[in-house]
Amino acid sequence: MAIKRPTPDQLQDVALSLGIHLSTEQAAVYNTLLQGNFDAYDVIDAMPDYVPRVTYPRTPGYFPPAEENQYGAWYVKSTIKGAATGKLAGKTVVLKDNICLAGVPMMNGASTLEGYVPNVDATVVTRLLDAGATVVGKSTCEYFCFSGGSHTSSPAPVHNPYRMGYSAGGSSSGSAALVSAGEVDLAMGGDQGGSIRMPASFCGIVGMKATHGLVPYTGVMPIELTIDHTGPMTANVTDNALMLEVLAGPDGLDPRQHAGQTAKPYSELMKQGVAGLKIGIVTEGFGWPQSQAAVDAKVRQAAAVFTALGAEVSEVSVPMHLVGPAIWLPIAAEGATQQMMKDNGHGFNWKGLYVTSMVDFHAGWKQRADELSETLKLTMVLGEYFIQHYRGHFYAKSQNLGRQLTAAYDAKLAEFDLLLMPTLPMTATPLPPAGSPVELVVERAFEMLPNTCPFDVTGHPAISVPCGLVEGLPVGMMLVAKHYDEATIYRAAYAFEQAGDWKAI
Repeated sequence: MAIKRPTPDQLQDVALSLGIHLSTEQAAVYNTLLQGNFDAYDVIDAMPDYVPRVTYPRTPGYFPPAEENQYGAWYVKSTIKGAATGKLAGKTVVLKDNICLAGVPMMNGASTLEGYVPNVDATVVTRLLDAGATVVGKSTCEYFCFSGGSHTSSPAPVHNPYRMGYSAGGSSSGSAALVSAGEVDLAMGGDQGGSIRMPASFCGIVGMKATHGLVPYTGVMPIELTIDHTGPMTANVTDNALMLEVLAGPDGLDPRQHAGQTAKPYSELMKQGVAGLKIGIVTEGFGWPQSQAAVDAKVRQAAAVFTALGAEVSEVSVPMHLVGPAIWLPIAAEGATQQMMKDNGHGFNWKGLYVTSMVDFHAGWKQRADELSETLKLTMVLGEYFIQHYRGHFYAKSQNLGRQLTAAYDAKLAEFDLLLMPTLPMTATPLPPAGSPVELVVERAFEMLPNTCPFDVTGHPAISVPCGLVEGLPVGMMLVAKHYDEATIYRAAYAFEQAGDWKAI
């Protein structure tokens, strides 16, 4: 089908949107000059898109009824069997619903994306299936992944398996809940401000945000290229390490990745124990205004386990950690407003796989923007204000300061093998009731971010492991390592897990 040619009036309107004033005569000249360019677009339009081939058979699945969806954590159930053998053979895995699974509906928690069916498999999907896993469906996530709580998904919230009516964390809310409830063995999550680690902490599971770019993001709906992460969420450390072995490494389609950074045998390396490891308890990771004293105390109590196991554990100060959330904010707000929303998810200026079907379908949000979640609308208003009035200055400056923040952590990681702090300053909070004021909806979405979001900016690997209960709700401990040193994180996490029942701490 031929590209629709503009009228001279349309060209004048387009030019004016760029600050260019064309007379009627100039517009007519431009129109004539551009005809050959439109012919070139006709050539591109007639060619088939160049996307990876889908290899594993599947059916669209079904939307589970309430009796099959106790926690509201399932979006769609399906069954896609992987290879007969492999590291993950016999394991079931659910995908966060921002991950493309060809032929199966994808909503990304958003009413404006409902009805979209991808035509490609994300790289992580193919790798899981090649490793023998069985994909059993898609998990509910928050509205375009913009919430640390589990109350912003459309049409209904996700409940915490430890306590109905409480948050499962976000934005990988359904993934965490399904693993925690034992309904699946493995899950995929995504993390731009903590969205793997936050629900892992609230739901008492293991969630790894690997080094930025180690796991290919190809075929996952982008938010902001420089902070996009996807990765494993599991009930135990061994499964998490095995998943990362399968997921990690370049695919040649993701600009976030660096050549040469491949998977390591994490599940073997983790068995070396922690004797002699130096672990720094980051002072600034405790005592936030929203911190629960019992959570801080529980994490310090858990840190003492490493001392008993032979590690050298001591306090360390990273003053710049306190401004990490402020550095993250312009990147997340302005970057996501521009790339995920105004540029329909993909934007420009990078090489790799563009999911054009998603670009086209997602563009419909502009006619339905009032449906967006309050958390997303508030963030977009903030981001667009600074884009319009400050030209992206603060986004750019935050990216510069992100290098300084990275250096601050790196300086301490030159002295310590790992940094340790609470994943979240609190345990799971009650879900805001329907009709709650916007103030409460927003508070419950962003109050838990301060320790997790800085490491999305710096790209350091960070894991959340459950380390105790406070009034029956899980507490998470976060371990951070040098870039591409996931093996040391797994060493500590596995040793901690093997030392005893985390619920008894």
